[in-house]
Amino acid sequence: MWSSVPALSSKSSSRSVGRISGDESCLAGGQSSAHDLPHKAADRLRLFCLNMAHGRREAANRPFVRRHTAHQTLRDIATTVRRVTPDVVALQEADGPSVWSGRFDHVATLARLAGLDDHFRGDHNPFGFGGFHLASGTALLSRGTLDRPVSHRFGLSWRDTKGYVAATIRVPEWSGPAIDVVSVHLDFLVPSVRRRQISLMAERLSARRRPLVVLGDLNCCWRREPRSMRLLTETLGLRSYAPESAAPTFPSWRPRRRLDWILASDELEFCSHHTLPVSLSDHLVVVADLRLRDPATR
Repeated sequence: MWSSVPALSSKSSSRSVGRISGDESCLAGGQSSAHDLPHKAADRLRLFCLNMAHGRREAANRPFVRRHTAHQTLRDIATTVRRVTPDVVALQEADGPSVWSGRFDHVATLARLAGLDDHFRGDHNPFGFGGFHLASGTALLSRGTLDRPVSHRFGLSWRDTKGYVAATIRVPEWSGPAIDVVSVHLDFLVPSVRRRQISLMAERLSARRRPLVVLGDLNCCWRREPRSMRLLTETLGLRSYAPESAAPTFPSWRPRRRLDWILASDELEFCSHHTLPVSLSDHLVVVADLRLRDPATR
C-alpha cells in the first residue's frame, strides 16, 4: 500500500519568481498515493510528469528491455494515469520504435491504454546503424487536442540526446486564453550544458504570449544548482511549488534529489503538488493542480 506523508511546509508569495503562488487554503503538497490525491475541481488543470526510463522501470543500468517487460511497464503507468486523471501528461525518455526497448511506440501505446485523446512525441536521440535504430525523447499526451505541436533537439553532437516538445491546449472550463505546455529533458552531466540548453529553449519560447507550463526532468535542483534554476525561471517568468523544499524525485527507490519539476507562469497558480511513491521508473511521478490566478493578485 502506498504511503502518505504530511504536506510540505510553505509560504505563499504572489510576486516572487521561483516561489509558490496562491492562497494558503488552496495549497497542498507532499507524497501521496494516486488514491489520496485531492479531488480535482472543475476549474483546475491537472498535470502529470514522469521520466519513464525507456520502459525499463527501476533497472537504471539495463541496456535492453524485453518487449513484454516494456508492455507491462506501460500498462502499469496507464493504470496510474487513469487513477490520477490528469489533463496533460509530460514524459521524458519516452521511446518510439527502438531496438533497446521492444521496437514499438511507447507513447502511442500509453495513450491508447490510458484513454487519452492526443499525443505527440519528439525524437531527440536519432542515432542508429543498420537494424540498431533508436527513437527516444520527450512527449506530451492530453485529454484534449494538442494544437501546433513542435519538437526541438538541443544536440550539437552525438552525446547531446536531449530536447523538448511544446504544444498549445485549451481548458474548456477556463474562459480565458489557451496555454502552452512543454515537456523537456536537460543534460544529466554538465551544468554549463544545461544552461546552454535552457538559453536555447528560452529563446525559442520567448515569443509565446500565452500562459506557459514547463514540465520535465531538469537534472538539477534548486539547492545544488540555483544558477541554472534561476536562469530558467527568471528568463521565462516561471515559478515552482516550494522550490527550496527537498521534495526528492530521484532515485525512486530512495529519493534524494529533486530533478523533476513542474513550473508555471505568472497567470497560473498552484493548488496542489504531490509526488507518487510508485515504482514505474527510476524517477517518481510529479502531479500538480493549477488554476487561473485572479489578475488582481499577479
